[in-house]
Amino acid sequence: MAHDALLEELQARRVKARAMGGERKLAERRALGLLNARERIERLLDPGSFMESGLLATAADKDLRERTPADGKVAGFGRVDGRMVAVVSNDFTVLGASSSRINSKKMAHIKEVATRNGMPIVFFGESTGARMPEIMGAAGIGAGQTRNRYLRMRETPWASAVLGPCYGSSSWYAAMSDFVAMRRGAIMAVASPRLTSLATTEEVDPEELGGWRVHANTTGLVDQVTDTDEEAIDAIRRFLSYMPSHHGEAPPVAEVPEGSDDAADTLAALLPKTRQQVYDVRRVLDAICDRRSVFEMKARFGRSIVTALSRIDGRTVGFIANNPMIKGGAIDPDACDKAISFMVMCDSFNIPIVLLVDQPGFLVGIQGEAKRAVGKVINWMNALSLVTVPCISIIMRKTYGQAVLNMGGAGNADEVAAWTTAEVSFMEPEFGAVIAYGVRPDGDPEAYRAAVERMRRDTGAYDLAACYGAQEVIDPRETRDYLRNILRVHALSPTHGVGQHLMRTWPTSF
Repeated sequence: MAHDALLEELQARRVKARAMGGERKLAERRALGLLNARERIERLLDPGSFMESGLLATAADKDLRERTPADGKVAGFGRVDGRMVAVVSNDFTVLGASSSRINSKKMAHIKEVATRNGMPIVFFGESTGARMPEIMGAAGIGAGQTRNRYLRMRETPWASAVLGPCYGSSSWYAAMSDFVAMRRGAIMAVASPRLTSLATTEEVDPEELGGWRVHANTTGLVDQVTDTDEEAIDAIRRFLSYMPSHHGEAPPVAEVPEGSDDAADTLAALLPKTRQQVYDVRRVLDAICDRRSVFEMKARFGRSIVTALSRIDGRTVGFIANNPMIKGGAIDPDACDKAISFMVMCDSFNIPIVLLVDQPGFLVGIQGEAKRAVGKVINWMNALSLVTVPCISIIMRKTYGQAVLNMGGAGNADEVAAWTTAEVSFMEPEFGAVIAYGVRPDGDPEAYRAAVERMRRDTGAYDLAACYGAQEVIDPRETRDYLRNILRVHALSPTHGVGQHLMRTWPTSF
């Protein structure tokens, strides 16, 4: 063929591949308010920065080649806020974005390049699962796979958006990610409702099988729930803004919004007058951190603890905060899982951890024990022992029992500071009076009150400072300044803020 003809053929093939599954299918998506695979990439990346890999890939099956532009997965590299990222976007208009030998090779290449060159990876999930009949039979299921296909060493951050039906590999990659956004109406499960119904001989409701309530409230696999594709993609962009490009560097530094110091003076007023009253710890976070920088993760799961990425003086900090508004701040098994996964992520990507403490201990009871509370408590302690980034504990109000250790007390944080309102002991004085002295308020009220007072002795902030259990006692209004300064001290390490990543192989989901 003449050179001009060759160029014309190349252009025609490119146009055909970019047309995806055809105008009818694309129009149907537009009518439903859904972005297509390429529009999702455009929303994520800086304009004009996308470089596609595998545009002209097609199915291995010759009979399917004309029907499988890009083989159902659009992939490549681009920039988010000027930094390089890798992206894989499932194209549901092409055979339901089903996984095949060719597009699996494409994904493997993207992951390899991103990992080797220090780029975050973003996955846009929407897939029917494995492509049949290609995968059927011994040759189909046994060929072309490698044992490290699902290996996660946390060299670079991963983020996923669940934006439609996600079965098979699209759900696996979401479960392996550091951050997952899910659009309402999307479904994530091991297998489709149809296959599940065949296997169980019962009708299965998709929402009950794997809707947003299941994964945001119950499993904890989803970090944020959104109403639209656009909101989910914007959440991923924001998540990436807190993260380094790879585990060998510190997170980026952002500009400090004007007025970020103004709310510090309100901190003392945020605590209720009596210790029996509750409050929302998110208000404390907002007062401590740079303005509008708090980015909460898993807000609907394990709600007695708040986990959030935020910034102090423009630098990324990870907060684990007891929230008395939920269960009085008592830590249940789900909250343990939530705290552990957050610590693993922060330590893997060089993000200092701040523990804001106000808890009455672990939530005791038959239900918690049945959910492996004992194992989860000690898993938390194991994870905390492996943390190599700076870890600062601020005791705001009460901290009792084993959870004192889990929240950084008794030598389990690099620094401990106590607000003047802090109280530290083995258990609630009211419970301690009953256990230690055998008196009850409905028995001998006078003896009970005396016992409670005895149990309250030597539990204050100054008692903790006296035995050097706290390195500092601070006015709550000094918290932002204290954290700003102490984090600077611990950022002076020879590694320039890069940790040892001892938890890089911790399981990616719990």
